[in-house]
Amino acid sequence: MKDLQTSRDEIDSIDKQIVSLFERRMKIVEDVAAYKIKTGKAVLDVSREKEKLDALTSLTDNEFNKQGIRELFKQIMALSRKLQYSMIAQNEKMPEFNEVSELKKTEDIKVVYFGEKGSYTEQAMRENFGDKVRVFQESTFKKIMEIINDGKADYGVLPIENTSTGGIGDIYDLLVKFDNYIVKEHVVKIEHALLGLPGASLSDITKVYSHPQALQQSSKFLDQHKNMKQIQCFSTSYGAKKVLEDKDINQAAIASLSAGKQYNLCVLAEKINDSNVNSTRFIIISNKREFINNANKVSVCFELPHESGSLYDILSHISYNNLNMTNIESRPVENKNFEYRFFVDFEGNLKDAGVRNAIVGMRAEANNFKVLGNF
Repeated sequence: MKDLQTSRDEIDSIDKQIVSLFERRMKIVEDVAAYKIKTGKAVLDVSREKEKLDALTSLTDNEFNKQGIRELFKQIMALSRKLQYSMIAQNEKMPEFNEVSELKKTEDIKVVYFGEKGSYTEQAMRENFGDKVRVFQESTFKKIMEIINDGKADYGVLPIENTSTGGIGDIYDLLVKFDNYIVKEHVVKIEHALLGLPGASLSDITKVYSHPQALQQSSKFLDQHKNMKQIQCFSTSYGAKKVLEDKDINQAAIASLSAGKQYNLCVLAEKINDSNVNSTRFIIISNKREFINNANKVSVCFELPHESGSLYDILSHISYNNLNMTNIESRPVENKNFEYRFFVDFEGNLKDAGVRNAIVGMRAEANNFKVLGNF
């Protein structure tokens, strides 16, 4: 049996040769990149890579080594592309996003938000824009997207994710359909309350109105009160408004304490959401491509075919550029079987070289790539 240290010494010697050859290869890749930049030729050549992988794996008869060589050279070629993308990023003009110091909050600014007065979305809006701006509300996510897209309001405020119930799929789909961009995000701590008419008691309630997610977030409380029929409506604050308007002592709403004050309802139960760390993330959208100068998160979306390794290949551009991915959501692509659109957030600013490199690489290798915003 060969001594272990001897084997290790041999491996070290081989590894040094591999490093030397890798550096030689990457030097030649720089020449390839220079040629492609000058001629406009695409970095990724799928047929060329397939031919090369087939040729390299044919050099061995060992099945384990065949797979190993295929994986090894797939990584080497991926690294070659990343080097080329980094060179292209230095010369390529990025999609124009204008840098601003802050969002405008003057009297001539119009802001539209989702839901009725007293909603969590209104709270997020007020915490961001204060009381000087002109505000109005709409009852559907799509209508808000249309208003912003058409320039009828400067900013829109929408919920996009909850820590308990996850992302809101409709919002992600609408971000693709409309030419709007995320310019800021805001997190609001959620504390649901059961609200009823003045004089009502917990035992009177037989119907509870709220948004589906609020009902889901309060499932443990509702399970303890089986006599309460759950009725979905488009927002928590709308449920509170309905209780006031119907004047039915048997009705209640799950909404915020501020909604209770807005509609003069009494609190029948406080902090009924399942989690005491429940929070909702809201986004502020605009039809302008702008980002605040201290923005530290980038959001992108793209489509991928249902193929092995396709998602890994795209996400590798994020990790390779030392960027931290903070969120990923997937949605099926309409009228395409087993193909998906992915929404990914990662830390960084559009001015950062690593961010630019990652975006160039992802845009080149994904389908229908879009930067949704930097916030």
